Amino acid sequence: MPPHAPALRGAGKPAVPLSALVFPSIDPTPIFEQFRGNYAHELLTAAVAHFGLFDLLARGPMPVDQVRHELRLAERPSVVLFTALRAMGLLALDAAGCLELTPLAREHLTPGSTFDVSDYLGLAAESPGVLEMATRLRLNRPADAPRAALNAAAGEPDPAAGTAFIFRAGTESAMEHETSARRLTLALAGRAKNVAPLLAARMPLGDAHVLLDVGGGTGIYSIACLQQNPGLRAIVWDRPEVLKVTAEFAAAYGVADRLECQPGDMFRDPVPEGVDVILMSNILHDWDVPECRTLLARCAAALPPTGQLLIHDVFLNDAHDGPLPVALYSAALFLLTEGRAYSAAEYCAWLTAAGLTPSSLIPTIIHCAILPAHPSRS
Repeated sequence: MPPHAPALRGAGKPAVPLSALVFPSIDPTPIFEQFRGNYAHELLTAAVAHFGLFDLLARGPMPVDQVRHELRLAERPSVVLFTALRAMGLLALDAAGCLELTPLAREHLTPGSTFDVSDYLGLAAESPGVLEMATRLRLNRPADAPRAALNAAAGEPDPAAGTAFIFRAGTESAMEHETSARRLTLALAGRAKNVAPLLAARMPLGDAHVLLDVGGGTGIYSIACLQQNPGLRAIVWDRPEVLKVTAEFAAAYGVADRLECQPGDMFRDPVPEGVDVILMSNILHDWDVPECRTLLARCAAALPPTGQLLIHDVFLNDAHDGPLPVALYSAALFLLTEGRAYSAAEYCAWLTAAGLTPSSLIPTIIHCAILPAHPSRS
């Protein structure tokens, strides 16, 4: 039986609490890179066969905004597409900041060139994944929630549209229905259990007494921090159906007496008071820029002068030209949420605007890192 079985199968509190501090013996990062690799195929084929991007840039370098206009793309999808293609070594920025083809793309993806392979890539133009990617790039909104995630339990709603991984008031969400919320929360915990031990070991908590885990899901990050810091308490702030799973995990890991499950809407409800540290782990990448700025401002305002806010996420290069695994994960986020991957420079600008002073990145695992920030001293 896997070590997480008591928390997942309702077997009750185990005789010996589980540990969230045991490191995986083998780094699972290659598995995630393989899993997300299909987005390279979809983005590249869509760029070639549905948008004619390489044909457009064969005329010469163009300002990014002009390329967006020609392709009729909004800012978010254009960042996702152009970042991935730059990470693949197919697009570059010239000295004037214009998009241009690299020698690789000019020789092999320019229609009419001797060694053009565009038609070969176009053989996959009608594949479901490529069609879905092209549609989402044009529409700039996430895919509908999988019907199976919403109607897995008899008698639950079966809407034709909604979101799978995020909650927004007034929009159908899988996170509002017990069976689908449980399934998705446990699925996301697969990665989190690998990351949590390293996050707890490296997260700078100082003399903190109360940790607020925003959108904490199973609470595994908070649980690891509680086990690492016996004097710490934690609040996991999430949707009610998700918190049912959180409570099970807290019991299974022996920290139920120090972990509070508080339901709420992070955009509308007051941020829980009396916290020293606010953790936002893999949360901001679910949202577009205005929502990210709003969430950071709300959380920053709730911090005491000696508190800190910790963003734990993947990070694009500041130049938005890679790394490729993060650029491809950004495509996955684009399809399933209202967000994408962001760079440290983007986060730092938002943190500064919220009255916080960011520090240096602290790497964890699976392309993630912690970005600490403290209230700025006036």
